[in-house]
Amino acid sequence: QVQLVESGGGLVQAGGSLRLSCAASGRSFSSYAMAWFRRAPGKEREFVAAISWSAANTDYADSVKGRFTISRDNAENTVYLRMDTLKVEDTAVYYCAAGNSWPVAVPRIHYWGQGTQVTVSS
Repeated sequence: QVQLVESGGGLVQAGGSLRLSCAASGRSFSSYAMAWFRRAPGKEREFVAAISWSAANTDYADSVKGRFTISRDNAENTVYLRMDTLKVEDTAVYYCAAGNSWPVAVPRIHYWGQGTQVTVSS
């Protein structure tokens, strides 16, 4: 069993930066690919970024490529999402997820966090 707890969300002005963290419990963290998803008000959940077990591979949605950076620290059981040059349209609840496939696929995600709100003001 793995529990995921996100933190780091908040209110930021457009053009600003935030770093989200996702702390995982359990000893099998390094065996999971980790991902971030988001859900904006009135929209479907969408993929944001993913990182493989060893961090050798990363993947990004086109909408965040070049602005967001995913990383992980397996010794600390934590995955991060650095978000730069934030836009109003990045406003959403951001969810951390752990899956056993690469590329990350929603049907293969085993665990989800509870989400953290990111609000970008104009």
